Amino acid sequence: MHKSVLLNETIDNLNIRENLIYVDATLGYAGHSSEIIKRINKGFLFAFDQDKQAIAYSEKVLSGISTSYEIIHSNFVNLKEELEKRNITGIDGIMFDLGVSSPQIDSDKRGFSYHHDALLDMRMNEEDDLTAYDVVNNYSQERLTNILFQYGEEQYARSIAKSIVENRENKPIETTFELVDIISSSVPEKYKRKGHPARKTFQAIRIEVNKELDVLISALEDAIKMLNVGGRICVITFHSLEDRICKKIFKKFSEVDEMVKGLPDIPEEYKPILKIIGRYKPTDEELVNNNRARSATLRVAEKIREDD
Repeated sequence: MHKSVLLNETIDNLNIRENLIYVDATLGYAGHSSEIIKRINKGFLFAFDQDKQAIAYSEKVLSGISTSYEIIHSNFVNLKEELEKRNITGIDGIMFDLGVSSPQIDSDKRGFSYHHDALLDMRMNEEDDLTAYDVVNNYSQERLTNILFQYGEEQYARSIAKSIVENRENKPIETTFELVDIISSSVPEKYKRKGHPARKTFQAIRIEVNKELDVLISALEDAIKMLNVGGRICVITFHSLEDRICKKIFKKFSEVDEMVKGLPDIPEEYKPILKIIGRYKPTDEELVNNNRARSATLRVAEKIREDD
C-alpha cells in the first residue's frame, strides 16, 4: 500500500487556513489530499493526476471525506491553464510530491520497476504515445547515452547504451528483465555491490518518457505566479535533479535583485517574491516504516510579494 512521504511536514508547512483554495499538483493515491480537505472547511481543493488508476482510487477516498474538491485528469504542466478554465486565478497553497507512487512501482504491468518483469512502458499517463519500449529500441546510441548520463547521472551510460543498441539488433528489447540483464552485463561487478545496477538507467528512461524535468520547471514557475501573498508552495523531490531544479527556482524568486542588493531601502518592485521557509528530510521513524522515503527532500517557500 502507498504511504505518503513527509506527510505531516508537508501538511504543517502548507499552513492551511479554512475557506481558501489549495492545489495538490500530484494527487497520486490521495494521502496528502485527504489531509488537506479535512482542514479547509468551506474551502476547495483542486487535485491533478494523469494516472486514471490513481484517480479512480482517490475519488473513492476523497468522496468519503468531503465534496469540496475536483480531480483534474491532466499533467501539472497544465496547472495554470486548467485552473483558469475554472475561473481560478489565485491559490492559497500548493504541493508537489514528485515520487512515483508505490502502486505504480509495484504493478506488474506498468514497467516502472526493475524488480518486476513487465513490458517496457513507464508511462504515468497511459494515453501518452511515447513508451520506454520506444526509447530503448528507437533512440540512437548517442541519444541514449546522453539521457542516461543527464537524467540518471549514470557513470556507465556509454557502455550501457552501447549494449542496448547491440542487443536490439538481434531482437527488440521488450521487457524490464531483458533490459536489466543487458544493464547488468554492461557494468563491473564492484558497481553492482553498491546497489541495483539498473536503478539509474530506469530513472533516466522514466524521466524521458514522461518529460518530468521539462514540465517541472514550467509548473513550478506557474505555481509561484498563481500563489496569493501568504500562500505556500511545498515540493517533495526524490533525486538530485529534481531537487536542484526546485532549489534553483526558489532561489530565483527569493533573492534580492543584484542591482539593488545592499541598498538601505530597497524599492518594492525589487524585493523578493518568495521567502524560503525551510528544507526537511524524513525522520528516523518514518524511514523505519517507509524505506522509499530515504531519498525524499521537502522544500517550502512562502509568497511575500505580488509579481510585477
